[in-house]
Amino acid sequence: MTDTPVATKPSWKRRHWRKITGLMIVLVPIAIFALWAGIALGYTYSTGERAGYAQKLSRRGWLCKTWEGELAMVNLPGAMPEIFKFSVRNDSIAKVIEDNLGKRVSLSYQQHKGVPTSCFGETEYYVTNMRIREP
Repeated sequence: MTDTPVATKPSWKRRHWRKITGLMIVLVPIAIFALWAGIALGYTYSTGERAGYAQKLSRRGWLCKTWEGELAMVNLPGAMPEIFKFSVRNDSIAKVIEDNLGKRVSLSYQQHKGVPTSCFGETEYYVTNMRIREP
């Protein structure tokens, strides 16, 4: 009888550990980013309403185009206005604000703290509704 060596096949884990490790290095950060963005955009830190004159609205960004605007809040006539910067995620709301630039308006907003990138908006204040205010 001769003893022939038995060839053992490399296990699945040994053959593919590099592929699995590479895949994990790519997928884990993507999953963490998606979870972070989902939580930051899903949780509202505060809600409120601000009144003033809508003075600026523009669609800007290199890669991610977002609507960014400014509301001039004046407490007393002749006083220096406080500027409230905001972002708009909804195109139809942006259109309504754009049509009423220069008018006294009231903006309802939600504040989302910790949003990971400016692709969701450059500010943490997201306008959800707009009403025209009579002077």
